[in-house]
Amino acid sequence: MELANTVIAITGGAQGLGLAMARRLGKQKAKLALLDISAETLDNAVSQLREEGIEAECFVVDVSDENSVIQGFADIAQRMGPINGLVNNAGITQDALLVKAKEGEVDKRMSLKQWQQVIDINLTGVFLCGREAATQMIEAGHEGVIVNISSISQAGNMGQSNYAASKAGISSLTVTWANELARYGIRVGGVAPGFMKTEMTESMRSDMLDRITSNVPLRRLGEPDDIAQSVEFIFTNDYYTGRILECDGGLRL
Repeated sequence: MELANTVIAITGGAQGLGLAMARRLGKQKAKLALLDISAETLDNAVSQLREEGIEAECFVVDVSDENSVIQGFADIAQRMGPINGLVNNAGITQDALLVKAKEGEVDKRMSLKQWQQVIDINLTGVFLCGREAATQMIEAGHEGVIVNISSISQAGNMGQSNYAASKAGISSLTVTWANELARYGIRVGGVAPGFMKTEMTESMRSDMLDRITSNVPLRRLGEPDDIAQSVEFIFTNDYYTGRILECDGGLRL
């Protein structure tokens, strides 16, 4: 896909990996629809991008809410035209062990709320946004690309039952949708990042960061633009679909 003058929606696009993707795709002259839950954060992101000569609009959307997603994508189509691409990037963590015991007594458990919040945003949000994107692409009669952001945790990671399950689900959706949507000229790919330099990792204790970094063969955390490059590759390689591109510095959990 040639990115110039395409309309690309990015969920969780107001900061971190999403903003890095927006910046890279915008430099290729894509028109960006940034979706996020915070109007203030969105306004700041759009202002930054416009100062760099990148065309961007903001849309306040809760990806876990069906009506919010439907309305958000309708607003994008009305203001910018039907989308050509979607990056399903929005996600959260609520880490906890399934159960934690001391001297044979379980004193902590992952709550249903912790489980459900992560599944609702990370997995149901991908489903809802993917469904709206595919609908717009098909009804507009043009080809399109959907990129889903999974994680190295898709293989399972201690303390992340909810997050790992959501990311494994995203990877499965990517393969399923690639097969279902190919007939309409829609490609679907995924990116599974390792540990990246984001707001979340910057808030961690230095000793924890050192321990994580020491396990990465390249001995450093990834940069947000590393993932943005992976996303750009999927958009621009017209024979790439149904696969998860792992960008993790060689780390295996």
